[in-house]
Amino acid sequence: MLNEPRVYIQVQSTYVESQSQPEQQRFVFAYTISIHNLGHFPVQLISRYWRITNSDGHLTEVQGEGVVGQQPLIPPGTEYCYRSGAILETPLGTMEGYYEMLDHNGRPFRAPIPVFRLAIPTLIN
Repeated sequence: MLNEPRVYIQVQSTYVESQSQPEQQRFVFAYTISIHNLGHFPVQLISRYWRITNSDGHLTEVQGEGVVGQQPLIPPGTEYCYRSGAILETPLGTMEGYYEMLDHNGRPFRAPIPVFRLAIPTLIN
């Protein structure tokens, strides 16, 4: 349907060796997210929810308003990109979640963020 919001999310993660301290179980990861509005109307990102799981199975849930201090309005046919990060106690983990968004009529909807891996490069073959 033409009025339905269509949002596509891409994620790229990297290990930040310069800020990590493996001997103290501190592994820092950066990730870049691109939110593509594939619909015919603008959408607005209002809040986020994350499930962060390390390789020991420890789960952390994070939620809050916007992303990087913003609640961006994303026009149709464009994308909004931002960079953020996470700190894990293990060299491997995953993140997934969703964005709470508003369609052009102010109706809320969720845009799922697919699971992605946080891993130091030496763990990936």
